[in-house]
Amino acid sequence: MLIAALRDLQWRKRRFAIAIVGTGLVFAMTLVLTGLANGFRVEATRTVDSLQLDAFLVKSGATGPFLGSSAFPPTKMQLPGVTASVPLVYGSATMPDGDSARSVNVFGAPERGPGIPVMVDGRPPSAPDEVAVSTTMGRAIGDTVEIGSLPLRIVGLADDSTALAGQPNVFLTIPGAQKLLFSGQSLITSVGLQGMPSAAPDGFRIVDRAGAVDDLLRALSGARQAMTLMAGLLWLVAASIVGSMIYMSAMERTRDFAVFKAVGVPTRSILAGLAMQAVIVAVLAALLGGVLSVLLGPLFPMRVDIPRIAFLLLPVVAVTIGVLASVAGLRRAVTVDPARAFGGP
Repeated sequence: MLIAALRDLQWRKRRFAIAIVGTGLVFAMTLVLTGLANGFRVEATRTVDSLQLDAFLVKSGATGPFLGSSAFPPTKMQLPGVTASVPLVYGSATMPDGDSARSVNVFGAPERGPGIPVMVDGRPPSAPDEVAVSTTMGRAIGDTVEIGSLPLRIVGLADDSTALAGQPNVFLTIPGAQKLLFSGQSLITSVGLQGMPSAAPDGFRIVDRAGAVDDLLRALSGARQAMTLMAGLLWLVAASIVGSMIYMSAMERTRDFAVFKAVGVPTRSILAGLAMQAVIVAVLAALLGGVLSVLLGPLFPMRVDIPRIAFLLLPVVAVTIGVLASVAGLRRAVTVDPARAFGGP
């Protein structure tokens, strides 16, 4: 029976090849969507980790040190358990990019100490008119960029530093960030901490690194939910493609199933042959989808970071989809009348 199923695959190889390619494209787009949604968190985690801080002190009404921050004047605080504390400034700005504008994430921190990532080239900014930028901007050290109508000279490059779906990060001194974001007012948005204090001062709250990552992802929550929903719908599309192909095959093999039943072939063997066809198509489509997702990922303007677990789970999900998608064809095989084997054409 299994040999007959393989022969049917060979006989209808063009149809099965089309099903494999179509399902493979669906699997590839599912992986890419998963990589896009995961890429948001990966870049936010990389950004927060590059600041080399354990926690952030923010105003009580603020939800985080970045998107949910609230500006306040610098104040001296006694924080037991903290080995280092630095004032931080965060905001967003735009810069000219050809005929359009480009959004950037602005981070302000002291030149020496945590809050500034390690530079892959050059040095951290030390003057208000200096800036370190992400390598994704394609700029070189010594170039002058205009951010928020403020001309700044690039003195350092941070490796692949982005947030908020590929927006580049730029790093300035505290006075430089205050001039850019607060018109020179002496305001900060959080205090970065190395070490974890036992309690927050009155009027403030402590946000750990995980909370900081979630805060940096806040604006993308809707996009992540939409991508997750789209990925679920694509799984249904894949099941529909495999299911329709197996059902058409079962419809065309009605006489074959009747002959098998007439000569005493067990129904479970017939069902196993159909299920095997669906599983073969789904597994080959999964392999094709995995290769295509790796090739398609770099074409997207945002980070596509497909987790390894997604590649490991894809064959398992594909087999499950193949078995479930063969249900329609299985029902056709079960209900066929053996007498049809002896009927006319």
